[in-house]
Amino acid sequence: MHTNESGIMRFVLNRPEKRNAINFDLIEAFSRCLDECEKGEVKMLLLTGAGTDSFCSGGDLSAFHGLKTEEESYGMLRKMGDVLVRLAFLPIPTLALVNGTAVGGGCEIAAACDLRIAADDVKMGFVQGRLGISTGWGGGTLLHERISSPRAMELLMTGTIKSAETLYDYGFINALVSSAHRLEDHPIVTSMEEKSIGTLKAYKQQLLDRWDKAVLMENIEREIRRCSKLWASDDHHQAVERFLNKK
Repeated sequence: MHTNESGIMRFVLNRPEKRNAINFDLIEAFSRCLDECEKGEVKMLLLTGAGTDSFCSGGDLSAFHGLKTEEESYGMLRKMGDVLVRLAFLPIPTLALVNGTAVGGGCEIAAACDLRIAADDVKMGFVQGRLGISTGWGGGTLLHERISSPRAMELLMTGTIKSAETLYDYGFINALVSSAHRLEDHPIVTSMEEKSIGTLKAYKQQLLDRWDKAVLMENIEREIRRCSKLWASDDHHQAVERFLNKK
């Protein structure tokens, strides 16, 4: 679900009954939102989750568990990977308003955004390793661009769920907001809304100029390929079965 008001695009991951998990329909909706953002009439993108409990719980295992082989999983991973590449390279600033728990692919989406503003009581974690896989949408690669590599490796390799305060200390979250207040009312957001589209694009381009797009995209492709191999493993399929049987 996305709306464009006065050049401010708001995209809501709107599957609260599934903790805003990503399925193929949501991937397509995300892609359509980015199509509009690329038209030149949008000056910033705000991304959040529906409700107050979840930002995004990652991939919808009930939708993707039928993908068994490396080739089948690669198709899905590549689709969402393309979305995150487009999100990261948008010529306008992108902000993740982390309104609730973000795990797995939800953290990858947040990592693809330029800035992250979070409710002070949320929890976040790159928990993919618990399911016998690695990050597979490019979020691991992008995490290394957002914070120091030692911190990124800690978050990725341990799969530990961290508090918003800890991730603020790590530099992953830019600002914390009391859960009693709206994230989009934070001064970072309101101050940016006051700036012209030209100013915001100029500063975003400074970031993009630091990146070697070809190298970054190659690294993301490698990340996706590694995950697709792990996806086809017995370890992953058994972990997903255990997870689904617990629900």
